[in-house]
Amino acid sequence: MDFYGFYTGQIFDAYEWLGAHYTPEATVFRTFAPSAHKAELVLEDKVIPMQKVYNGQFYEAEVKELPLGTKYEYRIYSNGGYTDHCDPYGYSMELRPDHRSILTDNSSYTFTDKDWMKKRSDMKNKPLNIYEMHTGSFKKPSDRADDWYTYEELADVLIPYLKECSYNYVEFLPLSEYPCDESWGYQTTGYFSPTSRYGTPEQLKKLIDKLHNNGIGAILDFVPVHFAVDSYGLCKYDGTALYEYPHQDVGVSEWGSCNFMHSRGEVKTFLQSAANFWLKEFHFDGLRMDAISRIIFWQGDERRGVNSNALDFVKNMNKNLKEMNNGCMLIAEDSTSFKGITKECDKGGIGFDYKWDLGWMNDTLYFFNLPPEKRTENYHKLTFSMMYFGDENYLLPLSHDEVVHGKGTIVNKMYGTDEQKMQQARALYLYMMMHPGKKLNFMGNELAQKREWDEKRGQDFMLLNEPAHRDFHEYMKKLNELYLTHTAFFEEDYDNHGFEWADCAQEQRLIYAIIRRSKKETLLSVFNLGDREQKGYSVKLSDTSSVQPVFATQAGAGEGCSFSGEYLTLDLPAFSGVVFKLS
Repeated sequence: MDFYGFYTGQIFDAYEWLGAHYTPEATVFRTFAPSAHKAELVLEDKVIPMQKVYNGQFYEAEVKELPLGTKYEYRIYSNGGYTDHCDPYGYSMELRPDHRSILTDNSSYTFTDKDWMKKRSDMKNKPLNIYEMHTGSFKKPSDRADDWYTYEELADVLIPYLKECSYNYVEFLPLSEYPCDESWGYQTTGYFSPTSRYGTPEQLKKLIDKLHNNGIGAILDFVPVHFAVDSYGLCKYDGTALYEYPHQDVGVSEWGSCNFMHSRGEVKTFLQSAANFWLKEFHFDGLRMDAISRIIFWQGDERRGVNSNALDFVKNMNKNLKEMNNGCMLIAEDSTSFKGITKECDKGGIGFDYKWDLGWMNDTLYFFNLPPEKRTENYHKLTFSMMYFGDENYLLPLSHDEVVHGKGTIVNKMYGTDEQKMQQARALYLYMMMHPGKKLNFMGNELAQKREWDEKRGQDFMLLNEPAHRDFHEYMKKLNELYLTHTAFFEEDYDNHGFEWADCAQEQRLIYAIIRRSKKETLLSVFNLGDREQKGYSVKLSDTSSVQPVFATQAGAGEGCSFSGEYLTLDLPAFSGVVFKLS
């Protein structure tokens, strides 16, 4: 290991030296604990002293002919006695509430996705339709909360569904080991250990390999801001604040977890090595990084000012991850208006490929929740996003955060009766597809699920036995397919030429008209988001010789349309949208 690089936060491969490294003849265990008085390796049947190596801040032990699957931890002694910790760089861990690390051979699986890895890209001018999911509650083998498909079993359930529904990427909520089911993985204890809830590291690699061989990319949620407080984890690892801030005012996050101290080189090395580990060793195609606002500003509070050390860390990490992992994508979940999130680091930016457009999400869901009589005065909630959209490369999320904790599901956020909710949800998703930016939809949304997401239960696929939900599901499949196959939806997402308001001045009629363009085609969509039918609406079209309907949210939308060579005139039912191809 490059020790200078380790201490200065410049290396991305610390896991290749630290942690447990297996061969049939012997396994070498190493851990970093600079303030420890001593350290011991605790195996299932014995305790082995560890020796100080290099400069005395690292500890090492070698054990002959140790079988794979052996459980181990490190006993770290300090002034307060000792604490047993899982291996910070360990490749596998026990199922909660147990927490020891498990000896694993990280090189045991050979991927077969060479062609995919060679051709993959950041998808900037391609369709990116992401199915966000919680691995344990997509589908379940039984009704038990702790009964899950393994990673390998999930492949046979998930892949056909993604292909049927025309999702070309899947994003997994965090899979690094974590102790509390209710945290969904956002409070981590094992940054290099796939959660054992769903099987082994090798089984996860098989899942990703199968996804790639079926033309589906895989994105992983990664948590670089904070970690779980459990005593066996990173917290006070060597008896001191090794990974976290020593001061309470910045050391504890709003979630009660420990904040990483990003100014320390050893912490930078740990986090960026973990990020690189998932991309390199597991062939994930991208990382969605959580809570980036807490990296930009102290505690995420703009009034406290920019956290320059953390910001420098993420810039350097992003730049190097992109260089080391061809075609990978880095996505920021960031609610701030800080500039340059998706600008290249060499051009003064932070180096993400995409930023979640949480402003678009909030404004859109707010609008669709309003009764029609209130929408007139809020008409421009749906046009405002295009005032700032050119600032970043945005991704439009309707994520897990919007369907939990009393917020209601997407369909239940819509105004009106059950039938009106379904109509508006169809219009919402067509509007989402017509709006520039890549797409992300959380599992269950495509079913028009009415029950909030619960990590203990599978999605309500039994709803497909009900005609209204089955029809909605079929609609979503057709809409996703439309998105993947029409270049105007995605080819010029981040080019001004790719988007135009054909009409956004119909406050009283609640009509919107959008044009999307690519090099090959031009699409027009017209929406009536009021509760009254609109007859004889006309929109002026230039450089158009013919108009062909290609998609509608409901029967009757766009019927009776006529084109004069300058104006398209059509009827629009309440809460509807229609798409035309212009030529």
